[in-house]
Amino acid sequence: MANTTRWRLISGTLGVICVLLMAILGILLKLSFLPFTELSIEPTLSPGLNIEFHEGSDCCSCPEKWVGYRCNCYFISGEVKTWEESRNFCVSHNSSLLQLQNRDELGFMHSSEHFYWIGLSYNEERGDWLWEDGSAPSWDLFSSLETPDPKNCIVYKPMNDVMDEPCERENRYICKQQLI
Repeated sequence: MANTTRWRLISGTLGVICVLLMAILGILLKLSFLPFTELSIEPTLSPGLNIEFHEGSDCCSCPEKWVGYRCNCYFISGEVKTWEESRNFCVSHNSSLLQLQNRDELGFMHSSEHFYWIGLSYNEERGDWLWEDGSAPSWDLFSSLETPDPKNCIVYKPMNDVMDEPCERENRYICKQQLI
């Protein structure tokens, strides 16, 4: 009878230790993935860029130097490239130049002094402006854009302005990786 009580005490103690170790392991695993979230991005962004993260930005795990926002990952470049070079960079990182879905998509970028290449260009075969995926843009997103020159590509200044520029000009760029 004394042996049974002793073994119950030992097995109960071991069970509690196992539960505590599993909880500690879960916490350590969660903390080990923090460098891949948007919290590690802030120091690598462009100078002069004011970014504020909102709720819902933690639903994805983004690569290092990418910003997680509303279950998408964004790369905000600090270097300049032509439109084609920017597009190639994004493609090489399993993403595409930014395709805006709505006006507040880049709500985390409250101000920027720079224009950025986005994935909107003129398709001569179809005779229309198209996003990289072949879809047509919603022009109400670009109320300040007059009639863009079909020889140019589109640059965007978050929360502010949009215009067309020669595609060979070098600008910063924004890549978007959709996770959903």
